[in-house]
Parts: sequence; C-alpha cells; structure tokens
Amino acid sequence: LEMLAKTALSQAEAGADIIAPSTMIDGMIYAIRQSLNKNGYANTPIVSYGAKYASSFYGPFRDAAGSADAFHGDRKNHQMDPANSKEAELELASDVEEGADILMVKPAMAYGDIISAATKWKLPVWAYNVSGEYSMVKASATMGFADEFSLSSEILTSIKRSGADRIISYHAKDFAKNQ
Repeated sequence: LEMLAKTALSQAEAGADIIAPSTMIDGMIYAIRQSLNKNGYANTPIVSYGAKYASSFYGPFRDAAGSADAFHGDRKNHQMDPANSKEAELELASDVEEGADILMVKPAMAYGDIISAATKWKLPVWAYNVSGEYSMVKASATMGFADEFSLSSEILTSIKRSGADRIISYHAKDFAKNQ
C-alpha cells in the first residue's frame, strides 16, 4: 500500500490528470487518497478497479504484452471469480468508502449486470471493453460471420445501456470513423 501511494503521488506530481491503479489490493484507494490529500492533490480523481474479473477476455492483451499466466501466475487469487457478483458489490462499496471518484468494471461486455449495479453509488461508472472482446468481433468479421461495425456498435450500445458513463474500448477509432 505504501508503494502504491508513493507511485500515485509521483504520477500526480508528474501531471497525471487521474490515478487509475488496477491492482485490486484491499485498502489501496484509502492509502492513495490519503497520500494525495496530504500532498496537495485532493482534487486528483482516483479510479477504482473494484470490479475487475479474472477473465479469459484478457488473453490477447496478455499474449501481446508477453505477460501470460505462465509468467505471472494465476490471477484468480487477486481478481474476482466471474460467477461472483456479490464480491463486486462489496469491493466497489469498500472503494467508494475509501474515497474512489470513479468506478471501473473490467471486462465490460459480459458484465452488464455489474455495470448496472455500480450506478447505485452515483459516481461515474467506466467500463473497459478489453482485448478479447475486441478480438472476437475482429475474428468474426474476418471469417465473414458478422458485420464488424454492426456488431461492435451493438456491443458498445449494450455497455452504455447498462449504465456506463464512459467506455474504454479498442473499437474506439473504428467506431468513431463510422459515425
């Protein structure tokens, strides 16, 4: 927690507009918030990755980054079980209490229920449409199974409809070009 707080402070000092630690360590939002507040960065927002699932949808990114599970171990010990929606609520509630300004749900496509549940805290809810979700659309379009823009549009619309205020997506550039 001390290292996360120091890292967040160094990012704020370097001019970061927002702090978005994705580590899911209990107490990190509180530690970061206290450090930022104490050092004159009380207005620097913190994103809570309180609903980050141990998902197969991360596969393409991990492969591209060379960080497959064989190297870093099984992430199921610090990311949530995809079948457990109650844990997301507890983790998000804890992060809200600790001072989070924005709630992140990751991945997004299969977690519309979690996105919707996160809206109850009246904080901005962001959804991360990750590499595996993107790759499925690309592969489907390449194989001629679906129209890429129509499929990505439907997926992004469903994420927005679930309650996401912002969507982080690999589809962003292609989607913007086709609007």
